[in-house]
Amino acid sequence: MSRLPVLLFCALLFLNPAYSGEVVKPPYEEPKVVFDFYFDHPEKINSALYWVRSYMNTLSEAPYNYSPEFMDIKIVIHGTELVTVVKKNYEKYKDAVERMRYYHQLGVEFKVCGLAAKDYDYSTDEFQDFIQLVPSAMTELVHWQQQGYGLITPNIMEKQLSIDEIR
Repeated sequence: MSRLPVLLFCALLFLNPAYSGEVVKPPYEEPKVVFDFYFDHPEKINSALYWVRSYMNTLSEAPYNYSPEFMDIKIVIHGTELVTVVKKNYEKYKDAVERMRYYHQLGVEFKVCGLAAKDYDYSTDEFQDFIQLVPSAMTELVHWQQQGYGLITPNIMEKQLSIDEIR
């Protein structure tokens, strides 16, 4: 039995536009989200901030055209990454802090769990000026979800293979 008909069918399948993916523009409205930052290493906050950027950039472009000031974005910090927003650690985490400061200027709210801050023995005055200290990350996350906010929990993993290796 010849493999030619099967190969010909597969080639036609991939070349036929009727069998291609489709670009859709879902009707995103009233964007409001709470990000749950809880990482096992402080440096992972850098990758998580790209999740925030991806969210904002998509909604900033056509057909949505939302200005960042009109996106309601909250970030709750309660893992090891909370050390990144402590003033004395500024030089070590400067790039992340300046990105967060920029996002804050666009309206993003950064909230640190008071229980976690207590575990690290940090007081309110030790945090950057754009940080809000809330009683508990868990109650804060539930509160915003009850207000209709979507929950995004970035899952930051270590990249094992390059894109070229897995293509």
